[in-house]
Amino acid sequence: MKITYIHHSCFSVEMENAVMLFDYFKGNLPSFDSRKHIFVFVSHKHQDHFDTVIFDLAKTYPHITFLLSDDIRMNEAYMDRKRIPEISRPHILSIGKNESVTLPVGKGSAKKEDSADAKDSGLLVETLASTDEGVAFIITCDNKVIYHAGDLNWWSWNGETQEEYTDMTNRFQREIAKIKGREFDIAFVPLDPRQEDRFWWGFDYFMRATQTKIAFPMHFWKDYSIISKLKNMERTKEYFDKVVDIKEEGQIFYPLI
Repeated sequence: MKITYIHHSCFSVEMENAVMLFDYFKGNLPSFDSRKHIFVFVSHKHQDHFDTVIFDLAKTYPHITFLLSDDIRMNEAYMDRKRIPEISRPHILSIGKNESVTLPVGKGSAKKEDSADAKDSGLLVETLASTDEGVAFIITCDNKVIYHAGDLNWWSWNGETQEEYTDMTNRFQREIAKIKGREFDIAFVPLDPRQEDRFWWGFDYFMRATQTKIAFPMHFWKDYSIISKLKNMERTKEYFDKVVDIKEEGQIFYPLI
């Protein structure tokens, strides 16, 4: 497995049979093996997670599937207005909150399969509801389980009302309860310095609720120091060695899992 940090919440994950690209909107993309199936995931429509430039990838990679959260309205009028390339359109699928689908790994246009045979050979995608927009992704491929949170996070802020705090806390903890105790080989989890002294809440809650082997911080707005700040907390000493130190865009990791 080869993981590349691209920018913000964007990572690529290259595996034996497939390549996954998450929440790309800018940054330098690696060159992928065009013989492999490329899966492009978009967790929601915010401009720091989605740009229509992704659809140009279909010109380079013939075996590609775009899986977009259904808050992105990919109707014909929108695609015409945004000049989405015709070559990419048969490869676009939408997925909603709390759904589960299997995508075949191989040639051809995008489609969903639900058969037992497809689940044995394909890429299983599950979603959670974000506490912001869109979804979080759970992907099972090549016997590995990968979690990408999108904007599913405990978005608590100094100065918020008690009502806002309670609503956010309940919604976040309700979603994480759905994966309590679950094992993830790789997880991409928000760690946002804009939350000031609450920056670690969502990350810590996720790590304590799940059995995650390796966790990549994301959504940290190029403030790499926030990662060491998290790892040096007394609170995180139980799992700090599972948290990846990201130093720069384009950094490549080969996790031993």
